[in-house]
Amino acid sequence: MQLKLVAQGISLALVCLVLLGALPIIANLRPTDIEALPFAFALSVWEALFALPLFAYELRGKNKGIFGITTSARERRRMIAVGIVTGALFGLATWLYVLGVEKAGATNAAIAIQAYPPFAILWESLFLKRHKTPLELGLTLLMLAALYYLGTAGTFKLSGLSPWFLLSLGVPLLWSIAHVVIKEELGRTAVTPTQVTFSRVVISALFLFAVLAVTAPASLGSLGTVAVFRTASAVMGFVYVVELIVWFYAVRHIDVSLASSITAPWPALTMVLAVFFLGDTIVPYQIGALVVVVACIYGLMSLSLRKGKTGPTDVSVEPR
Repeated sequence: MQLKLVAQGISLALVCLVLLGALPIIANLRPTDIEALPFAFALSVWEALFALPLFAYELRGKNKGIFGITTSARERRRMIAVGIVTGALFGLATWLYVLGVEKAGATNAAIAIQAYPPFAILWESLFLKRHKTPLELGLTLLMLAALYYLGTAGTFKLSGLSPWFLLSLGVPLLWSIAHVVIKEELGRTAVTPTQVTFSRVVISALFLFAVLAVTAPASLGSLGTVAVFRTASAVMGFVYVVELIVWFYAVRHIDVSLASSITAPWPALTMVLAVFFLGDTIVPYQIGALVVVVACIYGLMSLSLRKGKTGPTDVSVEPR
């Protein structure tokens, strides 16, 4: 029975790998008349709609999470504040994600998103006082060097550093901040992963709506409506929510570290799909950077397992 559950967990993690690899491709296959911001808003709306049934189903069950306990007014205000801040961070990250894969290219952006571990290590060291060993720091620096190599198109020259690649790095930066906060929240409150996911996408959609209202008030209605009712935004919203749900079920049956090691090479799948669906040309420096980044991630996970505890590397290779 145990072996069967492990096999299910591995299978679900492989599904996550496929879905993660496909997301940048879906983003770049959107209609050319839809810009990144309206598309990010639209896919967030669809995420909320697709997550709603699971959220409602959970409320009808025994584990109602934060809705099944009594909290003080102060605690409720704190949770609301955390939800708003992290939801806004995820909303901004969604916008940068869509813009990054468009401008930097699906392959480069996918590899850039793997910069999540250094950011997570930084925040956890600063705010949670979880300091890393010299070897962990060395692997992190090697990963950053590989990302810098990729961002300069294989030249190591600062003048060749792509601003769009730097923009893509904003995605794991924002994710890492939000995830450090959420991880602490999951440990101190009764909130469930489903409630976190649903509240996150709802607040993200509202945040992006507000940004749209500020940046394009005259055409807000047409931009938002047109983007929402395009197939690409619905497909990406659906795939993203399914990936989140499948991931949570995968880690029920196997360790987060094992699931993360299975999904770590997802940019390689993006690289292959970009050739077939986007007509991209893969160059050697992209392959080299990806190999180094993935190797560093496996190294960080191995060190975390050796220490016998769940560290930031267990969650950082699976940014969401």
